[in-house]
Amino acid sequence: MKTLVISVLFCGLQLAAQDMKSCPMHPQTKSEHQADVEKHGDMAMGFPHDRTTHHFRLLPDGGAIEVTVNDAKDVENLGMIRMHLKHIVSMFSNGDFSIPMFVHSQTPPGVTEMKDKRANITYTFEELPTGGTVRITTTNHDALNAVHDFLNFQIADHQTGDTTQP
Repeated sequence: MKTLVISVLFCGLQLAAQDMKSCPMHPQTKSEHQADVEKHGDMAMGFPHDRTTHHFRLLPDGGAIEVTVNDAKDVENLGMIRMHLKHIVSMFSNGDFSIPMFVHSQTPPGVTEMKDKRANITYTFEELPTGGTVRITTTNHDALNAVHDFLNFQIADHQTGDTTQP
């Protein structure tokens, strides 16, 4: 009887572990959508997601998109990050959000409003020792909400774990 109980418990634990592996919310499982986001991101940005770290920060006056290399000696990807982020500043300032639309295979929340309110939003590039930041600022309430919607979507879709509160 004792052997039967142990066998049932052991089998139950194995099944539970298998269920966790097949669960789309389990961190070891990568959805098809997440794989597409990473593949499209690598193509659009010019550097690999697995050798870099992205953060999306909500701030009281807007937010920031931060990208850094995982290895400080990775000068090739460091240069690519800085070039990409400078390009993003130019594109977003002109109302061009084609890169995030390509990466995510959809129009991210906030983009339409960010385009409409682009005269009220400032985008600047700031160099970091291991990467760079696109700083997004505004004093317009509607533009601020749009920026926060956009960044919250990025946090969720890139699964960065960043805080979703300013």
